[in-house]
Amino acid sequence: MTRNMAATSLRNIIVVGGSFVGRSTAQELAKIIPPTHRPRFAIVPGQEHKAFIPYSGLFANATNPAAHTVVQARVTSIRPGYVELDREWQGSNRIPFDYVIVATGTRLSKPAAMEHDDKLSSVEYLQKHQSDVKRSKSILIVGGGAVGVQMATDLKEYYPDKEVTVVQSRPRVMPSFHPRLHEIIQKRFDELAVRLITGSRVKIPPGGFPNDGTTFDVQLTNGTTESTDFVILATGQTPNNKLVADLEPSTPEGLSVINPDNGFIRVRPTMQFLDEKYSNMFAVGDIADTGAQKAARPGAAQAAVVAKNIQTLIEGKQPEEKFIKGPGAIHITLGMKYNVIFRNPNTAEGQTEPWINEKNGGQEDMNVEAMWQRMGIYVNNPRQYHL
Repeated sequence: MTRNMAATSLRNIIVVGGSFVGRSTAQELAKIIPPTHRPRFAIVPGQEHKAFIPYSGLFANATNPAAHTVVQARVTSIRPGYVELDREWQGSNRIPFDYVIVATGTRLSKPAAMEHDDKLSSVEYLQKHQSDVKRSKSILIVGGGAVGVQMATDLKEYYPDKEVTVVQSRPRVMPSFHPRLHEIIQKRFDELAVRLITGSRVKIPPGGFPNDGTTFDVQLTNGTTESTDFVILATGQTPNNKLVADLEPSTPEGLSVINPDNGFIRVRPTMQFLDEKYSNMFAVGDIADTGAQKAARPGAAQAAVVAKNIQTLIEGKQPEEKFIKGPGAIHITLGMKYNVIFRNPNTAEGQTEPWINEKNGGQEDMNVEAMWQRMGIYVNNPRQYHL
């Protein structure tokens, strides 16, 4: 795939996606790839003023920072050998690549999902959501996953006089984890007076819920009705897979690039696409069909695997580094300061009980300043967070 080239004729390794795993992948690549290649980063914006971290320091620790580029655009399609953009960049809507890493993750329900691409509009969107929450006396959260649980405990601790209810379709919250985590969360819910309804789904009207400041009824599939002022959807994640939806399998009877059962991209342990026709394409993080927990730690491990394997391919060798799935783990906040690090038992090693580390040293903003520093941005004045 590679050939000897002058350093002035740079070849591209494209990382599509600008969240935690995409950033980790780009930085891992920038440390080790030879001067004939450069990572380019097509980014997807985030949320409120501290969550919009500039990418200007992304390659600060790279061997040759000037050789790498951040492209702020949306990738509309990934084709063999190039990506298509929604806008022109350096005279073209296409960027060629030797290797591409798909780190597009998943789409969340609002308010986590942003409606806009610019920071100002997104900050205003989140501020409106905060205002709607503040004026509501009763809030119903649909979904008992990590987002729903954390939102409920934050809300109830910040606004103890509000009635907060979580509706979970399964018998317990966070069902992919050992039951002990549900017990910890239930105890915390009881302490904060968060209501939990399990084993039932919310009937979502075709036009959605009004959320206009009036009180309205919410129908549940168990036949009951809940009255509330505001509904927040925390109903899981939808894979961002449209970019590769048009890639055909190498043979008529071959497996599709996307697993139809879950919408994730089929990958090998090397994190390459499963179809050998696309061996120069990789997927990492939430979009990759690894069976691993959709979380930062396994995503970072996958990023390291990808960087080493691309380095090996550039050297003309076969990639051998593999991602090994471990037991599910999560660092979850259950209020402004109380938080828990929880890891499922490693059954391969004969473990039967989870590993639990409960803490009370959290910060209201979850120490987001540290992430700015990890991105190479050092803030001397709080006003810089608003730039």
